[in-house]
Amino acid sequence: MYDVIVVGARCSGSPVAMLLARRGHRVLAVDRATFPSDTVSTHFIHQTGLARLKAWGLLDRLEATGVPPVRHMRFSVADLHVEGFADTVEGVTEAYCPRRTVLDKILVDAAREAGAEVIEGFTATDVLFEEGRAAGIRGVARDGTEEEFRARFVVGADGPNSVVATKVGAGFYRVVPALGFVYYSYYSGLDWGHHSRIRDERQFATCPTNDGLHMLAVMRKPDRYQEFRADAEGGFQAVFDRVVPELGEDLRAHGKREEDFRGIRYADNYYRQSHGPGWALVGDAGYHKDPLTGWGITDAFRYGELLAQCLHSGLSGERPIDDATAEYARRRDEESAGLFQLTVTMASLTLPPFFQAALTAASQSPTYLKKFFAMVAGGYPGEDFFAPRNLERLYEEVGTPVENRLLTAADRPAG
Repeated sequence: MYDVIVVGARCSGSPVAMLLARRGHRVLAVDRATFPSDTVSTHFIHQTGLARLKAWGLLDRLEATGVPPVRHMRFSVADLHVEGFADTVEGVTEAYCPRRTVLDKILVDAAREAGAEVIEGFTATDVLFEEGRAAGIRGVARDGTEEEFRARFVVGADGPNSVVATKVGAGFYRVVPALGFVYYSYYSGLDWGHHSRIRDERQFATCPTNDGLHMLAVMRKPDRYQEFRADAEGGFQAVFDRVVPELGEDLRAHGKREEDFRGIRYADNYYRQSHGPGWALVGDAGYHKDPLTGWGITDAFRYGELLAQCLHSGLSGERPIDDATAEYARRRDEESAGLFQLTVTMASLTLPPFFQAALTAASQSPTYLKKFFAMVAGGYPGEDFFAPRNLERLYEEVGTPVENRLLTAADRPAG
């Protein structure tokens, strides 16, 4: 009998298992993958996410892999261009874009070192119930044998197609249909640093990663998927040529693709019921958004830590465990709402007038531009960045004409 079984041992599952094991709880984590192994991912970890690794004593391990630090970012939407970087966030001065073969192995190893049992190559197929509560899992081991494990609590950290979520009947809410697809790969011969550029409903993103490579990704609207996949190489190059022609030229002249393309149609943006009798969901199993803002890993860390804290309070008898996990889900929804809305808005690959007005003004104010990059890094609330009272001050500072001052997404002041 375990205290907690965690299904899924990547960016959300391993931290939950590690943090609970460090508190003395008996934890089992299972994953159908073996590690190190790859998975489709945006790779990017914002300063707020790295601060969690630092607090857990794991940031130095990531740095030791040689992944290059990111200390300068470039964003553009059509002709609006900003660049810079956030000030220190919780003692972290850079961002990273590690390969998942590197990052996930660090997390799995840390869970084991903390005392959690980790079974790799185990495919969970069902959730066991006793008296209406989740009480364990059933699955298939690497050698094909079926096994069952029992626990006081079951956590689903097994991604958008979560088996745990399906078996407990977790419903969706706040669903926004997927707005695009992504193709990415790894290139040598480039020295570009970080870029995120959008023009004419096309986006590309670049970032340095392990082994002297750059991860390059392109995003298009769903109606272009079949056309793109028929000529991925040509379609990939064409996005760079259209969005930033000089980078397209450099890619053609000096870039060498070192691995196959990874292509995926996005899952919808959604929240899913993430707590119930004897179970909880974390990571993409319970909350998923478009990868455009690169917040998947950072949110997996933040809310994995929050779930572990709430589970500990329940397991230790401080309060009923179902009450504790209900608080986890409520806080996650409240704290992530602003980023979720910003992400699905930006994912249209066309900047709405309200955002266009606010970011154009911010690009003209060194002080507010710092706030923009702090918001990107997780060190400044988006609700404050876009608050009407703050936008009024910004527009006044940079001399935005009254007729162009949009203070909310729906309203334009008179005059």
